[in-house]
Amino acid sequence: MSILESIHSPEDLKRLPASRLPEVAADLRRIIIQTCAANGGHLAPSLGVVELTIALHRVFTTPTDKIMWDVGHQAYAHKLLTGRLGRFDTLRTLDGISGFPKRHESVHDIFDAGHSSTSISAATGFAAARDLDGRRNKVLAVIGDGSMTGGIAYEGINHAGHLNKDMIIILNDNEMSIAENVGALSNFLSRTASSEFVHRFKKSTESFLKRLDVGKGVLHMARKMEESFKGLFTPGMLFEAFGFEYIGPIDGHDLPALMETLENVKKFDNSVLIHVLTTKGKGYKPAEDNPSLFHGVGPFDVETGKVLKGKGGAASYTAVFGAALCKLAAEDDRITAITAAMPDGTGLTGFSKEFPERFFDVGIAEQHGVTFAAGLAAGGYRPVFAVYSSFLQRAYDQVCHDVCLQNLPVTFAIDRGGVVGSDGPTHHGAFDLSYLRHLPNLTLMAPKDENELQHMLATAINLGSPAAVRYPRGNGYGVALDQTLKILPIGRGELLRDGDSAVIFALGTMVNPALEAAAVLDAEGIALTVVNARFVKPLDEALILEKAQKCKVVITIEENVLQGGFGTAILELFEQHALGGIKVLRLGYPDSYIPQGEQQEQRAMLGLDSAGITASIRTFLAGQ
Repeated sequence: MSILESIHSPEDLKRLPASRLPEVAADLRRIIIQTCAANGGHLAPSLGVVELTIALHRVFTTPTDKIMWDVGHQAYAHKLLTGRLGRFDTLRTLDGISGFPKRHESVHDIFDAGHSSTSISAATGFAAARDLDGRRNKVLAVIGDGSMTGGIAYEGINHAGHLNKDMIIILNDNEMSIAENVGALSNFLSRTASSEFVHRFKKSTESFLKRLDVGKGVLHMARKMEESFKGLFTPGMLFEAFGFEYIGPIDGHDLPALMETLENVKKFDNSVLIHVLTTKGKGYKPAEDNPSLFHGVGPFDVETGKVLKGKGGAASYTAVFGAALCKLAAEDDRITAITAAMPDGTGLTGFSKEFPERFFDVGIAEQHGVTFAAGLAAGGYRPVFAVYSSFLQRAYDQVCHDVCLQNLPVTFAIDRGGVVGSDGPTHHGAFDLSYLRHLPNLTLMAPKDENELQHMLATAINLGSPAAVRYPRGNGYGVALDQTLKILPIGRGELLRDGDSAVIFALGTMVNPALEAAAVLDAEGIALTVVNARFVKPLDEALILEKAQKCKVVITIEENVLQGGFGTAILELFEQHALGGIKVLRLGYPDSYIPQGEQQEQRAMLGLDSAGITASIRTFLAGQ
């Protein structure tokens, strides 16, 4: 039996002799690597915090003490140490455990996560709730350095420092950006500064000096001396300016040093930040050598580290977008590209190499990215902000206020529209059609395939006003790609087949399943009209009204929540024109969050694959 099989809770971990903790770390890495090789997942981040996770659960007592994992993709070791070893092989699968902290999974997961930079704000709220209740538990936030580029992290740390609550921030710096500070001297300074004696001595001396008549001047000079010394060796002045006592940086893989520091800091009663340096992908050479690839990786071969290829050879929508943008940028030097820390994920790596002066990575800062794009547009450029649908939610006000209100030519290339698979509800692009289509001045499109995507991108950039092109995660259909990009007529759909029984208005990824359903039903004597809507805003009013009046039965299909989406827009059109006597079936997402699983599983579960669409239409028509 492996040592990990004897750990069913953090209390079991606490009972082990310290000499066996390296064995626990090795076992954790083995299980994480094996599971991610089979299921995919956030491998490199979780491997980097194995020792830190062990130290946290040895020193603190969850769930009484509260540990928040920012984003949550560093929490695999935490899950394994809190009773989920037996189900860990179901990681990120349908009905399995989530790749992120989930409160419904365990009492040790105290706050759901999935988007970055929220841990400090949540921890501040937990600390305030604790104090209001008169409790004395500890509150910790573990935040990665990438998440510190998000503005909400600084809003949280600014407020937390002002309140000076008893809370601990662990800054997991896994990019080794201050590598020169790692070593004996740095560890000595951190461990000495975290000792209870030094902490009490500083507070007592400060209190004594304040009572002296000359205390203010001496206190100021003493602080300056301390800050100058600390600033020479560490980046602590930045965090102390926010009101946090700074400890670090320390080696995040040195278990004795970590536990000693945490034991000392546990006795503090003010706001503390511990700067921990870790190696992303620690313990698995392919992940250490290529931490970006193994940050969030699909199934791979453990021996070689080679990522296993999926089925089919069709290019992904993301890749087609990136290639089309490079082609357009070569012809128009006004085109710029923006990403929020996702150049690979959004297909902009090629653009960044070909047009480095026109490429901007703003970090995990979608709000800034949108307003930055607005500034570029106002300055005469044609910015394209490539962003995941679920992440654009964070910048809604900026899209409304800074782009659409001023009618600026910013193009939003919205990747991951619709269900995204195993990342689950925090990452599904389920709401974008609803939260964008009501904004004035915005043109909103969704392509039926990868070839139409590149034409829509050209159309959006050429438009001269705000535009969004929304496309899914995954591979396209392998259709031939036109080499010459064309401008589509705004607000015009595409009639794909004609019939008298009913009309389907399908959008984006739902066009091809709709055609498949129509072919099946045609063999049953049900002749359907199928329209590729293309535009959510503006709608092709003439075509929609014409076909609706002809068939009297309308089916709308979209990968978006039904509330306020594409189907709702068509209902509003019918109301606007007082079009009565039309039977309408709307197919889309329900008013609930969609669980994790494979994309095909999710679409089948939602009735949005060709079989589900066929069955829904057949049942609906039978009831007319």
